[in-house]
Amino acid sequence: MSDSPSAAPAGVITLNKPVGITSAKALYRVRKITRVRKSGHAGTLDPAADGVLVLCLGKATKLVESIMDQPKVYRAAARLDVTSKSYDSDAALVPVDVGNVPAREQVDDALLSFEGRIAQVPPAISAIKIGGQPAYKLARKGEDPDLKARAVNIYWLHVHRYDWPTLEFEMCCGRGTYVRALVRDLGHRLGTGGCLAALTRQAVGPFTLEKAVTFEDLKGMADPLTAVTPLNRAKESLEIRPIPIPPRP
Repeated sequence: MSDSPSAAPAGVITLNKPVGITSAKALYRVRKITRVRKSGHAGTLDPAADGVLVLCLGKATKLVESIMDQPKVYRAAARLDVTSKSYDSDAALVPVDVGNVPAREQVDDALLSFEGRIAQVPPAISAIKIGGQPAYKLARKGEDPDLKARAVNIYWLHVHRYDWPTLEFEMCCGRGTYVRALVRDLGHRLGTGGCLAALTRQAVGPFTLEKAVTFEDLKGMADPLTAVTPLNRAKESLEIRPIPIPPRP
């Protein structure tokens, strides 16, 4: 195994990123394990989230944009009795006074109303740049970032469990969608709070959690590069394919 750029393998590693680490730091850790310097990740996963983080090595870095355009599947848990500045548990939770607890049917209808192509305002605590600065840095200075609504695609949403104030659901969405923003907007529609409590990315296109490796897996391999899906096979898997729609629970 070599860290020479000319000898760098070309392919993809599907990493199961743990909670508590940024995507950039996860990439750095894999670089240290594989000793492949030329690499990048195809789409950020928040530190509070776990699951699929696709890493492109060597010449496969040219696939980053194509992979980021793939549909993504998430399993999420939300609380409807609280909110926070970041709309997740990374920030202090603020209780919300809810006059009428919504029934399951109301939650189903409200959540499903977000399916399709919708306009979504990203959270202020996000990496979107305004005037060259990430919005989260402006927000932490006490400024109110002026973030415009963007068109995003939500292909499907399935409620798995609702037991006030906790909601568990699964969704498939397109590039640029913020699950935190969806939970925020769901709360607005229901007249409740809305805060993401847990998030797992189950798939990015053909790259799934079932086939993902952990840091421990990579460290335990005699040759960590055996975890790399070769470039040609990765490209073939990105061919146009229908968006997976599991049966509603």
